[in-house]
Amino acid sequence: MDLGLKDKVALVAAASKGLGFGVAQALAREGARVSICSRTQAEVEAAGAKLRAETNAEVLAMPCDVSSAEQIDGWVNATVAQWGRVDALLINAGGPPGGLIKDLTDAQWQAAFELTLMSTVRMIRAALPHMPPGSAILTITSSSIKEPIERLGLSTVMRSGVLGLVKTLADELAPNIRINNLIPGRLDTDRVAALDQAAAQRSGLSIEDVRAQSLTKIPLKRLGTIEEFGAAGAFLLSPAASYITGASLRVDGGMMRSVSG
Repeated sequence: MDLGLKDKVALVAAASKGLGFGVAQALAREGARVSICSRTQAEVEAAGAKLRAETNAEVLAMPCDVSSAEQIDGWVNATVAQWGRVDALLINAGGPPGGLIKDLTDAQWQAAFELTLMSTVRMIRAALPHMPPGSAILTITSSSIKEPIERLGLSTVMRSGVLGLVKTLADELAPNIRINNLIPGRLDTDRVAALDQAAAQRSGLSIEDVRAQSLTKIPLKRLGTIEEFGAAGAFLLSPAASYITGASLRVDGGMMRSVSG
């Protein structure tokens, strides 16, 4: 299926690895021009080189801390200077740290607010003036917006705010720009590995046992891949999804049981 992404310009945040890289890879394979960012220059440049080698796509790779409004503006402006517009925006950032609500400090709450919620607001605000009619925005949140996860209260609160923003902007940006939300389940990423490691330490179980227990809750009985997640992201950012806005798509192997979506 041709998604209609050839020569489209896509901004993909936090794309040196994991979910962001999976979406950037899928977009590049469809012929999009892809601008990726990540906090670490060496890592984002390596990811850019890998994308060029694998897909022969045009790739711009820049360091950018998405908790900084100034750095977001610099990344967007550099992309527009090179390619003239933004057709697709994938909003992504590392997850807030875990912990019990009673133990979290004001500084941790503020840092999570800047990293997760305000980075979303700022990326959209920076990109919008350069997005022609027919463009699309996609946010990556977490399954915690459907079912709160133990010790991930910061993620639940801040990412729920992102979902509310998506629903609000689906009205405000229509009919010219679509915006949707992508919810990952348990995928084979460094983030999930770190959460499994923390769970193993708390429970006294091995990482293998922790992972085996988690798989019993997934109907498809395995972790998802970043390629599978990337394919879903590329679809929602493409003209092929032209009648989808304000939606949340779960890529979770059936793990989330909530009836309401």
